[in-house]
Amino acid sequence: MTITTLLVANRGEIACRIFRTCRDLGITTVAVYSDADADALHVREADLAVRLPGAAPADTYLRGDLVVAAARAAGADAVHPGYGFLSENAAFAAAVQDAGLVWVGPPVKAIELMASKTRAKELMAGAGVPLLAPVDPATASEDDLPLLLKAAAGGGGRGMRIVRELDALPGELLAAAAEAASAFGDGEVFAEPYVERGRHVEVQVMADAHDTVWALGTRDCSLQRRHQKVIEEAPAPGLDEALRTRLHEAAVAAARAVGYRGTGTVEFLVSAEGRPYFLEMNTRLQVEHPVTEAVFGLDLVALQLRVAEGEPLPSPEPPQPSGHAVEARLYAEDPARDWQPQTGALLTLEVPEGPGLRLDTGYTGGDTIGVHYDPMIAKVIAHAPTRTEAVRLLARALERARIHGPVTNRDLLVRSLRHPDFAAARLDTGFYDRHLAELTAPAAGRDPATAALAATLAEAVRGPEAVRGAEAVRGAEGGRGTAVAAPAPARFGAWRNVPSGPQRKRYRSEPDGTEHEVAYRTPRTGVPEPHETPGTRVLAATPNHVTLEVDGVTRHFAVTAYADRVHVDATDASYTFTALPRFTDPATHTAPGSLLAPMPGTVVRLAEGLAAGVTVEAGQPLIWLEAMKMEHRILAPASGTLTALHAAPGHQVEVGALLAVVQEDPAATTPVPHPVPEETA
Repeated sequence: MTITTLLVANRGEIACRIFRTCRDLGITTVAVYSDADADALHVREADLAVRLPGAAPADTYLRGDLVVAAARAAGADAVHPGYGFLSENAAFAAAVQDAGLVWVGPPVKAIELMASKTRAKELMAGAGVPLLAPVDPATASEDDLPLLLKAAAGGGGRGMRIVRELDALPGELLAAAAEAASAFGDGEVFAEPYVERGRHVEVQVMADAHDTVWALGTRDCSLQRRHQKVIEEAPAPGLDEALRTRLHEAAVAAARAVGYRGTGTVEFLVSAEGRPYFLEMNTRLQVEHPVTEAVFGLDLVALQLRVAEGEPLPSPEPPQPSGHAVEARLYAEDPARDWQPQTGALLTLEVPEGPGLRLDTGYTGGDTIGVHYDPMIAKVIAHAPTRTEAVRLLARALERARIHGPVTNRDLLVRSLRHPDFAAARLDTGFYDRHLAELTAPAAGRDPATAALAATLAEAVRGPEAVRGAEAVRGAEGGRGTAVAAPAPARFGAWRNVPSGPQRKRYRSEPDGTEHEVAYRTPRTGVPEPHETPGTRVLAATPNHVTLEVDGVTRHFAVTAYADRVHVDATDASYTFTALPRFTDPATHTAPGSLLAPMPGTVVRLAEGLAAGVTVEAGQPLIWLEAMKMEHRILAPASGTLTALHAAPGHQVEVGALLAVVQEDPAATTPVPHPVPEETA
């Protein structure tokens, strides 16, 4: 059957990416969208769109019956699930086919067989795929430690726990089972040995209905935070040929064991000694598929559609790989604050274009990052002849990107790519456990004070101190500014505002909170110049661009202001500032011990017995907040008495909302520095 109209049962960047291939193939595209996504990029790019009433995933993108009805209403003849949501839901795949639609995915039976990690491992053992021996928690001993507890029905780190002490095992089993039941509707948990410093290596497979199975090389996805991938690359570096061959053969055996068709990924854990162990098979397109596409010169979505139409793969063997590709996931999150997801308006998103660079995103400047979905903004991919070149290209592209809005992990990505361990391919899943502190510490070479000066000079040009309506004050030859007539000093009774006198501006760096005070003056020439900043002179200043000579080096700054927020993009770093008032507003202070919502979300539960008047301990989880598909614990900042409680299960709260107040008992234990929300999923 030839596919003419395709509905993508997903949102964001993966929907946009699938639509791109459909346009190339002449296929009409259909989007589905929640109320929260009514103006999302994937809706704007689709030929047709169908509303799924509601905002939460459970009411919209996870409602298979509504998605099938949407496909029928739009006249679609095929459904592509993307990844996440219903992509590995066998019942949904069956419902699509029962409705007479083409399912762009593997057979329902293959999804069922791989859906449970415990059943999948039994099947893989029969196919000769290398496995970690399971451990019965009831009979586990000290010799079995450390153990990894995992949810049988899902992934993404939900229901996963590392157990290093035998006494902690019963409690961790209960916690993992509860989390798995909440996330997947199935509380089954299993245990296996935890491999210290293991690498996450996977093999992309592609299979048709004509007995052809391709193993499309390896990918390394070891750089993860909370069991979720951050940087991926292909091919996986540092593997000898014998290990690569073994991984390819095991992946093909896994695919054949379940009669697989379409694209899928077989994931392995590779020990420090080079032993591979089967983890799971993802029966869908992976987030990191672009690195494989770049190396093999393929369009995996186009191949998915071809196989779904019953066509064979183009050849019995896959094409030869070429070069190296690296992908970085750009998230709206703050790595320095326990990876807190961020929300708000994405004011600007500009990533450099050029040979070897690719951007996959579901956002453009002006869109809003909401609370209901994963905080990934985009994937940036670089492909080059060698790993060193690809890594360098990607790091520089991220560094030069203009990203204005919520805090992102961009700086972490750049510093990760340039870290000596990454450069030397010393990779394992504990990379961020070891290096996060140094990767989020103030970076050497950054100069926020000079960036704040650039922000101030740009404001001076466009502000009341400058000639109103003037478009620019540009530097003349030799660095001297073009003279512009200054306005007459404004007089207010006995007060006199003298523009030529020193002016001061205060900024707070985001997100670290460091304050900077900048002094400048505007002489009769009308060209603002720094005050009390030796070694710095202005070469050019416009409302949006400032060029400074700092200790003999010319530096350029792009300045963009949004209300009280200013973004300064230099050639080697980006800075975000909040302009501070000259005088502090007392109304902005909160009571000591206040617990504020760190992000918009929904209160899902409170600690048992929590009420005003009860005693709490420092670090005790008090409130659970769900935001962006993740659950966060709000901890007591100190030991003392809960004097106020404003949160209740089901309440929707905005960022900064007062949830509770803890009055510290000075005689109690040492307080926690601040109430950090802890992501538990």
